[in-house]
Amino acid sequence: MATDGRLERYQEDEFPNLVATGYHITSKRSRFYNCFAWAAGEDDRWWNPLESNDLYYWPDGVPAELTLAAFIQAYQTLGYEPCDHANLESGFEKIAIYATPDGEPTHAARQLANGKWTSKLGRWEDIEHELDGLTSEMYGSVKQILKRPLG
Repeated sequence: MATDGRLERYQEDEFPNLVATGYHITSKRSRFYNCFAWAAGEDDRWWNPLESNDLYYWPDGVPAELTLAAFIQAYQTLGYEPCDHANLESGFEKIAIYATPDGEPTHAARQLANGKWTSKLGRWEDIEHELDGLTSEMYGSVKQILKRPLG
């Protein structure tokens, strides 16, 4: 982690919108979980549909494939359903799934109570950011919003 509370320069270069839209680091680096787990509220396992075994997790009964449909189904096992907007909605929590132009999921973020989003950047830190902050060549753009009732 950079000493000034910012990501390293090479990390910011991967996500040029972060600097423009603002962000801040909310955790130290970790290899124990990834963005897909973090979006689901988990910080103790790594979600991976292509390597589900003792090291990785993927929900039972969900196709083990890198498709938007499979990731939607994975989050549906936790009570999330597709939603048509990312606006903060009282009584609901939301997840945004980012994907490449051809629809391969690359990242997921979870909406916070203040309307901003929280993300785990691979094996890097967790950050709080604006939804568009991670739109990039690496992650693509938001392709699906999901929501579930709080509680």
